[in-house]
Amino acid sequence: MKTFAQLTTAAALALALVAPTFAADMISGEVKKIDTAAGKVTLKHGPAKSLGMNEPMTMVYGVKDPALLGTVKVGDKVKFEAVENSSGYTVTKIEKSK
Repeated sequence: MKTFAQLTTAAALALALVAPTFAADMISGEVKKIDTAAGKVTLKHGPAKSLGMNEPMTMVYGVKDPALLGTVKVGDKVKFEAVENSSGYTVTKIEKSK
């Protein structure tokens, strides 16, 4: 019979393997505006369940790394990842859709 410690370890391992899948929720959207000076991008996007947004919307996001803004232009269809923090919502990854 497995001990409680073995079951706890197995559960923690399983969670560690699955957690990155949830953190990497790519959101589909379109770049509407880029404000390089402010380090912000306006994105029109579909539901973003990882952020608790169940409806499509257009929002202004900060960017984790200002260099991300140089990889896209207004009108580009994109996929992006974002997180919520004390300063609002921040794009951590963005790439053109294929």
